[in-house]
Amino acid sequence: MHQVITPAILYMGTPVIIISTENPDGTPNLAPMSSAWWLGQRCMLGLAAESRTTVNLRRTKQCVLNLPSDDMVAAVNRLAKTTGREDMSPFKQATGYRYVPDKFRAAGLTPMPSDLVSPPRVAECPVQMEVSLADVRGLEEDHAEQKGRLLGLEVQVLRVHADEKVIQEGNRNRIDADLWRPLIMSFQHFYGLGKRLDNSKLAEIDEEFYRAPKTDSKTDPKT
Repeated sequence: MHQVITPAILYMGTPVIIISTENPDGTPNLAPMSSAWWLGQRCMLGLAAESRTTVNLRRTKQCVLNLPSDDMVAAVNRLAKTTGREDMSPFKQATGYRYVPDKFRAAGLTPMPSDLVSPPRVAECPVQMEVSLADVRGLEEDHAEQKGRLLGLEVQVLRVHADEKVIQEGNRNRIDADLWRPLIMSFQHFYGLGKRLDNSKLAEIDEEFYRAPKTDSKTDPKT
């Protein structure tokens, strides 16, 4: 029997992405995220407006979407709860984030040059997408308390790099889903295409921290 619930987050299960961007001083920044989906050669990214990744992407108009496999949990976890901004937001301060200027070193990952954009790719990720920023849309702009906090960033895929180990035999332009196991995040925990792999450091943050201020009583089953 179904019941009406009000989840604080709706991360049903999407691929983890390590986004690489370029800081104002030319150094790279890395950030793991999973609020993303693709349609055609475009991808929509959901990001906080104040994050270093967002600020970098809006300034340079380019980034790399690095997709880790399910054996890269430890590296992604080392990036969790880190920020490239010394002036971090009250939310990040309250939830235990720390400033880390060299994300590649902190995660134990290797930068490699991109072909078309300035930010480097992550060598260990089997799939890497060089992208350019196409459009930016505010999310929840109709809610006064949330306005300006969240953005939907549409990016255009310029070039896709795939490790030969995950390319389908006989079709060089197709990734073989039987050969690659992407890392998935579902409700703040890591999964492959099977059972949970490990606990996520992000899961240390109570989901209620992400709940948006109540603005519409119709969303509350008690009203």
